[in-house]
Amino acid sequence: MRRKVIAVILGGGQGTRLFPLTKMRSKPAVPVAGKYRLVDIPISNCINSGVRRIYVLTQFNSASLNRHIKNSYNFDVFSRGFVDILAAEQTPESKNWYQGTADAVRQSIHHMENHSHEHVLILSGDQLYQMDYRKMMKKHEDNDADITIGTIPVVAEDATGFGIMKTNKEGFIESFVEKPDYDDLDQWKSETPEKFKKDGRVYLASMGIYIFKKDILNDLFAEYEDATDFGKEIIPEAIKEDYQVQSYEFDGYWTDIGTIKSFFEANLALTDDLPQFNLYDNEDFIYTHARMLPASKLSGTTFDHSVLAEGCLVEASRIERSIIGIRSRVGKGTTIEHSIIMGNDFFQSQEEIEQSTDDNPPMGIGQRCFISNAIIDKNVKIGDDVRIAGGDHLEDGEYEHYHVVDGIVIIPKGEIIEDGTKI
Repeated sequence: MRRKVIAVILGGGQGTRLFPLTKMRSKPAVPVAGKYRLVDIPISNCINSGVRRIYVLTQFNSASLNRHIKNSYNFDVFSRGFVDILAAEQTPESKNWYQGTADAVRQSIHHMENHSHEHVLILSGDQLYQMDYRKMMKKHEDNDADITIGTIPVVAEDATGFGIMKTNKEGFIESFVEKPDYDDLDQWKSETPEKFKKDGRVYLASMGIYIFKKDILNDLFAEYEDATDFGKEIIPEAIKEDYQVQSYEFDGYWTDIGTIKSFFEANLALTDDLPQFNLYDNEDFIYTHARMLPASKLSGTTFDHSVLAEGCLVEASRIERSIIGIRSRVGKGTTIEHSIIMGNDFFQSQEEIEQSTDDNPPMGIGQRCFISNAIIDKNVKIGDDVRIAGGDHLEDGEYEHYHVVDGIVIIPKGEIIEDGTKI
């Protein structure tokens, strides 16, 4: 596996569906689960699967992502492993930025020729799941497939938002449709295991995870030189041309977190008693930048179904079903519920805190605040007696110091919310 495969993680485009979290960073660099970045998920899956030659393709706001990867993933000289960023670049062959998933890989593939490999594993950078790619690779090789697509059974209500596959008895894909109409779904049912069938999960949705034989990928790029997207163009054409395209059905937890709402829900789901995404595994670690931070300190706080990262100073009255990120500071008398607090990039000194003013409070969340249904990005300064109450009663939009998306209030990175503000 280690010598046969090169992994390519698609960093996505401008990340508009995750704006304003992507205002100052690329999508793979968005913080998740209190201490990680989105890109840590596919990279960790690769490392746990023995894949240690990894490229991350990106083109927007890549500075913080570059910094994170450089500080986090350094393999020893004997493993020959690497995690490299490939940002969009002008070449004699192309003057354009990446135009889609397939175009991004096509423009970057010449960098991979320096490394011996037989297969290319293509992954998305905005999904939350734990997967052993060795199992997918084994099925790929055992059946001598040209392309293997990771699929997951979904119900009818979700099927309209995905590319849906129809397989034969041998598990090879006979047809594919991108985001079918609800009224047409009957013809797109597939045979799925009984545990999925009883829940109505009879539609095989593409996870955006592909294994290509290297030569087949090159042939498809040459044959369809104007195709820019795997899901909309390359995969459907490969199926029509009778390439051996098979489904690998994944039966674990998987969620696409490409929107603010899905990002919010996936994070808060980590506070469940037994979350479906397991951060507490003895073998399949989620790796990230190793920070030398002190243990967190709580004083007088009722802390219920919440996740607390390192380096936090919390004096809140109550924190419920929330994610509290690294180096967070929360003042006395404050209540936080159903929210994501991303934390801070650094500690303020005591002198800096003492020099704060009403219109420039210390970094963190002040005293006697109430925060509900909100995402507080990094390095935000929230004063005392601030009330932020997200919900359906709020109109979506971009306001002076905050955004509202699907009723969720988002305070962008580095923003200042003055004392007594009510949202």
